[in-house]
Amino acid sequence: MKNNDNQYVIFKLEEEFYGININYVQTIEKMTEITRVPKTESYIKGVINLRGEIVPVIDLRKRFNLGIKEYDKDARIIVNKIEDVLIGFIVDSASEVKDINQEDIDYNIVDDSFSEGFIKGIGKIEDRVIILIDVYKILNMND
Repeated sequence: MKNNDNQYVIFKLEEEFYGININYVQTIEKMTEITRVPKTESYIKGVINLRGEIVPVIDLRKRFNLGIKEYDKDARIIVNKIEDVLIGFIVDSASEVKDINQEDIDYNIVDDSFSEGFIKGIGKIEDRVIILIDVYKILNMND
């Protein structure tokens, strides 16, 4: 049986590639209607109804303080399961799963002041740099 610990769903925000460990990812959905929830943080876009489950959705562009962009046909919602809670992340595009070996990840480059601690490490595959995100920090949870 294949070990998923080194597998990451690769997605784009702006021109940068990011990765989420595949163990968290439940599904990747096309953009759908999002219901706004009042009095929430600005980066929380709202909730979606995903096959009968209500899933809160975070706009990662807003969470990472990137520029605003209209959602286009490539935009996706990556639905993650984190400690039995479903949460969606809106990204510009998501298209592939890649293996990133532990020896190809640099954890030393990252400290808590770097991008508000959302970054777990920097992965290198082929000629690309992949920013590996810490899902717990995005949700303000302690891992």
